[in-house]
Amino acid sequence: MAESPWYLDIFRIALAALLGCAIGWQRERRGRDAGIRTYMATVLGSCAFGLISGAIGDQGRIAVGVVTGIGFIGAGVILRDGSRVTGLTTAATLWASTAVGLSTAYGLYHLAVIAAVLILGVLELPRVPGWSRFSMRARVNASSDRLLRPEVGAAIRPRADDQRAAEDKSEDP
Repeated sequence: MAESPWYLDIFRIALAALLGCAIGWQRERRGRDAGIRTYMATVLGSCAFGLISGAIGDQGRIAVGVVTGIGFIGAGVILRDGSRVTGLTTAATLWASTAVGLSTAYGLYHLAVIAAVLILGVLELPRVPGWSRFSMRARVNASSDRLLRPEVGAAIRPRADDQRAAEDKSEDP
């Protein structure tokens, strides 16, 4: 890839900033920690690295480095608290937004815009209860321990006691 004129680089950086801002605005509007600044920085950084890689003629290795690097950042935002996992959407969106920046840098504007629009569309999808294996719950009602096999009762009883304690706490004023 030959070095592009400076005004084309400015256009590419500006388009990347605009698309990153749109994705970040959606996340900020939803009250997420990673918002406009985070997504603009991610898209701008990947665009800048893409422009650098084009100027030095080594697009493949730098692109792989960018995607790998943002993967490590994404792994850092994923948190697990018991059976609850948070940050997956943020990590995935940060990773996908690097494709927007790299596409813009390489002059694939249609791909950058389509990817940004699709990312925004995915972020607007409603959460579907029960699709996540972590949101699956089973409820067992037994009026007597005699109805349960001993090993089932032993496995369920401690969790049931914890659940009752949590429900009692939430009902206290």
